[in-house]
Parts: sequence; C-alpha cells; structure tokens
Amino acid sequence: MDFAEELEGAWRNRIPIPPLSERGLEGLEAAYRVQLAWHQRRLAAGDKSLGHKIGLTSKAVQAQLGVDQPDFGHLWASRFLGQGQRLEAPASPFLQPRVEGELAFLIGKRIEGPHVTPQEVLAKTEALAFALEVVDSRIANWRIRIEDTVADNASFGAFALAPWEKALLEEDLATLGLMVVKNGRVEAQGLGAACLGHPAQAVAWLANALAPFGEALEPGEVVLSGAWAPVVPVGPGDLIHLLAPGGRSLVLRFT
Repeated sequence: MDFAEELEGAWRNRIPIPPLSERGLEGLEAAYRVQLAWHQRRLAAGDKSLGHKIGLTSKAVQAQLGVDQPDFGHLWASRFLGQGQRLEAPASPFLQPRVEGELAFLIGKRIEGPHVTPQEVLAKTEALAFALEVVDSRIANWRIRIEDTVADNASFGAFALAPWEKALLEEDLATLGLMVVKNGRVEAQGLGAACLGHPAQAVAWLANALAPFGEALEPGEVVLSGAWAPVVPVGPGDLIHLLAPGGRSLVLRFT
C-alpha cells in the first residue's frame, strides 16, 4: 500500500497510522509528492479544492520540528464547516483534533511567484475573515516530523470562517490580537505578528513556494494564513469562541 492510499484510508476510517517518516519517507520533496498524490485521490473521489492552508508559521513550532520554513496544504470542500458567526460541526470525522485561530484571505486577483511581497498580497486580496482551523493528524499520537505533516496535507482537518470584511484590510494586522476560549475558559491568545511577522508575509511565502510547482493563488481562492496562538485540543460537546477586536467573534460548537 502506498502512503497516499494509507492517508486516504485513515481519513475515511478514522484510524491513525504509524509515522511515515519512520517507514522510509524522507525529505520535503518526497513528502509533497505524497501530499499531491493524496490530493489527486480526494479530487477523483469528488472532493473540491477551495484554496490553501499554511502551517508551521510559528518559529517555536518550526524549531520543534527542525525546519526553517512553513509548509502548505489544500483546503478540501468536504471539510468546510461554513461561514457565519455561530456554527456547529460534528466531532466524529476527526481523529485527534485541535483548533487554532487565524486570518483567512480571499484572493481577488491572481498572485504568482516567485517574487511576491506582502504589499502585493494585500493589494490583490478582496477581503479578510477571522477563521478557526481544525488541525488533525492521521499519524498516531501526533508523533510527527516535517515529512509526516507535509504528506498529511499539512495536518488539515477542517475550517470555519467568520464573515468576510474589506475593512480588515485597513487594519494593522501584525498588532491585531485574537483569543480562543474553550467552554468559557481562555485557552490561547496571540497577535498577528506571530504568523511569520505578518499574515500577509505568510501568504506571500505561499505564493512564492507554489511557483516551482507551476501554481499561483487564483481569484476566489481562500488562504488560511497560519495560527496566531497555540493549538487547543477539542472533542464532542466543546464550545469554542474566537474573539477579536471590534467585537468580532466566531463560535463553533462540536457535537
């Protein structure tokens, strides 16, 4: 059985698999080949791509995994939990889920690397929205190295969006803060600067990283730019509030 087939099986059956990095998967190039093969399987099965997600934007997490750059994966429509201010999602599809708060970009004009800047990203972004990403791992006990998370579609689980706002483009995104509250208790908080110094910098990195693959960020694509705060484990019955300046909020209940 190949690694892409194993990951698809774990996705469908919700049974984690041993680390791929301990079974011969070595190097980022090989890991992205596995990710692409799995992505193509998902599309062939009828799923659709809504955009991209960026992971490992935190310097602390990069140090933990021994890397000096983020990674990226695909946003699959089958795991889009919806857009609004109060949403619900079943916990049953996930294996070992955690949530993180971040900012989503709605691409308005094509952004093509390899020399994209944060200023270009902001100029070509239609709107922004706060988001909750469910990160999940098909790898048993989150025992991952960089090859594991890259192959595993950057540990993508699902995502939910607050309403799109053009006004957020006028804010200083590096100094904006957010807070993740679980069942009434503050579990994580952080600033936009935690995301590679600025969320638009992370999106610029993505556009440049996609260039060698012959890809660009296209109009209508959603990009999750990376976490601002540590991940928070979740399970059935948990109520998550993402709180941001200006009274912005996104509530997600796991059923």
